[in-house]
Amino acid sequence: MTNKTFYIETFGCQMNAHDSEKVVGTLLERGYARMETPEAADFVLYNTCSIRDKAEQKVFNRLQQFKRAAGKGKVFGVIGCVAQQEGERIFDRAPHVSLVAGSASYTKLPEMLAQLEAGNRRVTGLSLDTEETFDTPFTRRDNPHRAYITIIEGCDKSCAYCVVPFTRGPERSRTGASVMEEARRLAGSGCTDVQLLGQNVNSYHDPSPAGWDFATLLARVGEIAGIRRVRFTTSHPRDFVKEIIDAIDANPVLANHVHLPVQSGSNRVLNAMQRLYTRSEYMRRIEWMKNASRPIAITTDIIVGFPGESEEDFQATLALIEEVEYDSLFAFKYSPRPNTAALEMADQVPEEEKTRRIMILLERQRAIQIRRNAATIGEVREVHVEGRNEALGQWIGRTTDNKTLNFTHCGPEGSGLTGTYLPVRITRAGPNSLVGESLN
Repeated sequence: MTNKTFYIETFGCQMNAHDSEKVVGTLLERGYARMETPEAADFVLYNTCSIRDKAEQKVFNRLQQFKRAAGKGKVFGVIGCVAQQEGERIFDRAPHVSLVAGSASYTKLPEMLAQLEAGNRRVTGLSLDTEETFDTPFTRRDNPHRAYITIIEGCDKSCAYCVVPFTRGPERSRTGASVMEEARRLAGSGCTDVQLLGQNVNSYHDPSPAGWDFATLLARVGEIAGIRRVRFTTSHPRDFVKEIIDAIDANPVLANHVHLPVQSGSNRVLNAMQRLYTRSEYMRRIEWMKNASRPIAITTDIIVGFPGESEEDFQATLALIEEVEYDSLFAFKYSPRPNTAALEMADQVPEEEKTRRIMILLERQRAIQIRRNAATIGEVREVHVEGRNEALGQWIGRTTDNKTLNFTHCGPEGSGLTGTYLPVRITRAGPNSLVGESLN
């Protein structure tokens, strides 16, 4: 690489988005300049997701698009989950790729960059044998008001459909002291909204002598001066304890929103998925939230068409979403993934049947969201202003229970409201967002 310019595209979850912030910070610290398009950059990076086949294929489609550019001095890198999953096979599939590195190797990114700069065209970082979490002082945060903090990486569960244990490695928690230090540093810079991240965020256990569990860490971060909202994702039902709800109840700084993936409403399917809980155990956690003194928004993930899922199993899932009344959900058709137990399971559900089921599920959930959101009309919510939609003449804000609220505001236009907190009265509601008027 002669001119040190780079472009990065990120696929997947918040963990990947935050990993990209860390990668960008490391590149900038090393003297690279960030470009807005891959065409303008000498070093093109794809931070990948392998949770579903569609996300994986997007990456290889991108690489194919730029294949000819490799002979014009461009260097390509594939990082993240697909890199860890496919390893050096990526060099065979896309010979113009020069860097393949999983997330557990990001702490060694400066050394890998040095190899690339020296002309090495097959650089890898694929070891999962580490106790480290990827924590770097060079994180580049483009949003000065909201920030991610990774508190735990990897996963020790063995869900039959999931590649995360193979792509992210075993669970590794940061010390509570290092998390608190990062949160205080963010608050000192003007950041008011932080989100604690982990593949199983509530499996967190402080490895230092303090020995904090997740509920304790959550409560402590919520006490930091300057922090107005604390969010977290993603939780595993097996490790979700009532103390988490007690912490949310005790401090309004802790956002009243919980994302708790259920995946299926059928005990038979949950057992086949190796989810480690039953429907009734999951519903006990829902009951904790429903009985909290603060209203808590609940969202979830659901997989449709897992191998062997019968119509009866699917109906059990529909019954569960009606019982819980989720504020929103993410639904996915089961996608076979490498290295997973489900890959070898018999009785695969036909693709057309998966499509039929997911359409029914989404339509049922849409009706729930229309009903629940309509019930908020007339209420006043505090929103954290995220920006402005000039085309609609509205500001975009987010409530503490993680709902998007677009609103009008009598005052000067421009970006001056971004990052502030305002009371907004809800005047209209749709299935996916709310509309209102600022009271200021």
